[in-house]
Amino acid sequence: MRWLQRSVGLAILGTATLGAVLLWVGVAASDPDPGQRPQQGLLFGVWRVFYDTAMPSGRVLVAAAGVGLLLAAAVAALERRITNRARRSENPHRTPLAPKLVMAQTRGEYAGPVTVTVLIPAHNEEAAIGATLRSLLAQSVPPARIVVVADNCTDQTVPLARAVGVDIFETVGNTKKKAGALNQALREVLPGQGDNDLVMVMDADTTLDQGFLAGAARRMTEDRALMAVGGLFYGEEGAGLIGQFQRNEYIRYQRELKRRRGRVFVLTGTASVFRPRALRAVAAERGETLPGVPGDVYDTIALTEDNELTMALKSLGALMISPPECTVVTEVMPSWGALWAQRLRWQRGALENLGAYGMRPSTFRNWMQQLGIGYGVIALSAYVLLILMMVLATANWVWFPFWLGVGGVFVVERVVTVWRGGWRARLLGLSLFPELFYAMFLNVVYVKGVWDLSLARQASWKHVVQTREGIEVER
Repeated sequence: MRWLQRSVGLAILGTATLGAVLLWVGVAASDPDPGQRPQQGLLFGVWRVFYDTAMPSGRVLVAAAGVGLLLAAAVAALERRITNRARRSENPHRTPLAPKLVMAQTRGEYAGPVTVTVLIPAHNEEAAIGATLRSLLAQSVPPARIVVVADNCTDQTVPLARAVGVDIFETVGNTKKKAGALNQALREVLPGQGDNDLVMVMDADTTLDQGFLAGAARRMTEDRALMAVGGLFYGEEGAGLIGQFQRNEYIRYQRELKRRRGRVFVLTGTASVFRPRALRAVAAERGETLPGVPGDVYDTIALTEDNELTMALKSLGALMISPPECTVVTEVMPSWGALWAQRLRWQRGALENLGAYGMRPSTFRNWMQQLGIGYGVIALSAYVLLILMMVLATANWVWFPFWLGVGGVFVVERVVTVWRGGWRARLLGLSLFPELFYAMFLNVVYVKGVWDLSLARQASWKHVVQTREGIEVER
C-alpha cells in the first residue's frame, strides 16, 4: 500500500487544483458587462496583461458563494450523519467503543471515583519539566500519580523530576521516540487501571491551567460513554513576532473547536485524558483493523502519534470532546527554522496517517480538511501572484474596488477571530500583509510535505528541544 501513501498528497492537491481550474474556466467563460472593455499592461516588456477594474458580475459572485456554501453544508451534514451512526452502532467488532455499546456494557456497574494518572514523555526537557510538574501539582483536583517517562535523557530531567517527588519510568532500549517510550510505560500502567482510573498523556513543555483536571474528571464522571478529553491549547508568551503569529493561529483553532461544540479534531499531545478501556481497545485492534504492531497503543511508525491515535479511536467509534474548561499553555517555536521543522512533521504526519487509514467514514473529515488546505494554497498563491503581476504590468497604481473589498473582508475576519487575544493579536490581524506572509509560509510547508511524501523521501522526527543555550532541533 506504499503507492497509496505516496499518492495521498498528490490526490488531494490534484482535486483542489481541479476545483480551482473549473472555477477559473467558469469565470473566464462569462461574458463581460456591455460597454466594459478590459485595459492592458506590459509585463517584463513582452507579456501583455489584460485587466478589468470592474467587479465580477453578480451572476459569478452568486455562483461562487453558492458553491462554497453548498460544499460546506454537504461536509457538515455528512460528518453529522457519520458521527450519529457511530454513536448508535451496535457492532462490537467494528466499533467496540461506540457509546451505545459502552453504555449497555457498563449499565448498573460502579467503577469507583475518577482518578488520573499522568504520563509525561520527556527527552532532555530540563528547561521545561519544572513548570510542567508545578502546574500539575497546583491542580484543584490533583492527579493520583505523576510519572515522568524519561527517554534516553542525558541532561538534568530525571534529577529535577525526582526532586519534585514524582515517579520516574526510564525506558529501556527504546529507539521509537515518543511513541515507543509511551508504549513501554503504558504496558506497565494499563493492567492495573480500572474503568474510571484515567490516563493522561501530556508534553513536558506544556503547563495546565488550574481547572483542567477538575473539568476532565467532571466530564468523565457525568458520561461513562466518553472515552477521551482533549485539551485546548494556546501559545506561551514571548518569541516576538513569530510567537504572536502562532498565538493568533492557536486562538483561531480554539474558536473553531468551540463552533464545533467541542467535537475533537485531534487529541493533541499537549494534554489529553483517556479512559483505559479506549487505550486497551486500540492496542487490541493494532494489526487487525488498525495500523501498527499488535499490543501497542501508539503506532511507532506514525510521525504524528497523537493524530494517528485520534484516528484510531474514531475508527473504533469512541466519543471524544475538547471542552472549553480544559485549557493548556504550550510552547511556541522561537525561530523560523524550528517552526519549519515542527510544521513539516505535523503536515507530513497527517498525510501519512490518511494514507495508512484510507477513505473510511471516520477519516472523511480529515480528507475534507486536507482538501480545504490544498484549495487554500492554490487560492492564496493565485491571489498574491495576480497582485504581483498587476504591480509589475501597470505604469500607474490602479485601485480595484472589488479586490479592495475582498481585502477588507479578510482583514475584518483576521481581527475578529483573534479579538480575545488582546491588542497585540488584533494589531497583527489588522496588518494584512504580515498575516498573508505567515499563511504563505504554512502553504510552502504543505507543498513541501506533499512533495517529500510523493517522492518517498525519508521523513525524520525532528524533536525540538529547549536547552539552556537555546532551541535545538534533534533528528
